[in-house]
Amino acid sequence: MASASDPAITVRDNPAAHRFEAELDGFVAVADYRIDQGTVTFTHVGVPPQIERRGIGTRLVEAGLAAARERGWRVVPHCPFFIAYMRAHPQVQDLLAPEGRAALKL
Repeated sequence: MASASDPAITVRDNPAAHRFEAELDGFVAVADYRIDQGTVTFTHVGVPPQIERRGIGTRLVEAGLAAARERGWRVVPHCPFFIAYMRAHPQVQDLLAPEGRAALKL
């Protein structure tokens, strides 16, 4: 069984599909997004039940936020998983667009 720190879990950006992807044991987990004028809105994290509870959702969120920081994007989390992560990790809250701050009730 892979853990969240397992190098077998590689997250890649798939801009053509507007999502970050992580494949494990033949299953693909995704973090869907859309980009509009320098703002990335994360709309959904989906992890197949067969690979849940192995840290993959967290890895997707971290990769998405790292990409946002690297690319200078502001973040709007519409996905409950992104909202919960960003609420629990104040060190990434500087990425929030005003609408994102409202989503976190900051």
